[in-house]
Amino acid sequence: MKKINQTDKKNKKKLVHGFTLIEILFSISILIIVLTAITLFAKNVWEYNMFISSGLEDTDAARTAFKTITAEIRTAGSADTGSYTISQANATTFSIYSDINSNGLKERVRYFLENGSLKKGVIEPTGSPLSYNPSNEIITTIIPHIINASIFNYYDENYDGTTSSLPSPINIPVIRLVKITIIIDKDPNKPPSPITMTTQVLIRNLKDNL
Repeated sequence: MKKINQTDKKNKKKLVHGFTLIEILFSISILIIVLTAITLFAKNVWEYNMFISSGLEDTDAARTAFKTITAEIRTAGSADTGSYTISQANATTFSIYSDINSNGLKERVRYFLENGSLKKGVIEPTGSPLSYNPSNEIITTIIPHIINASIFNYYDENYDGTTSSLPSPINIPVIRLVKITIIIDKDPNKPPSPITMTTQVLIRNLKDNL
């Protein structure tokens, strides 16, 4: 009976003293590790969602821009000065005349790749007689974060879906269809993966047998 009482006293003594310093430090360390892991996980999830959201926004913006570009190129025609429908065509620049604001006059519209962005320059015809003054060009960025160096390909009247594009330098008078391809990647070091978008536009006023 005496031994049992001594054991009870020892147990009570341990309960009074509580956790040792080592046990407390160990518990705190575990808690810090768990909280750090949770914080890093939450941060990674948030960053991933941000990149996904950003990528979707870029894609939606590119789709909207493609619709506008397609409509403007499709309805291109001779300039109000009598110049040919297409004024410039290469791998990074395509210039046409098209009434993009429905004011009855055709603007000179230049789509060009610069510093990883597809930009559009617009010149309104002015003066009497009408002319297109390069100093009046208004430039806007329509699709950013482009990583491919060549975005325009051109095809003649023989294009059947598999025909090779016209060789450079481009023979402008034989162009009938323009293919635009862009690869978008806001940050190559982070997700999501690059997004490739492409569209083909037939210039109606130059249509032959396409």
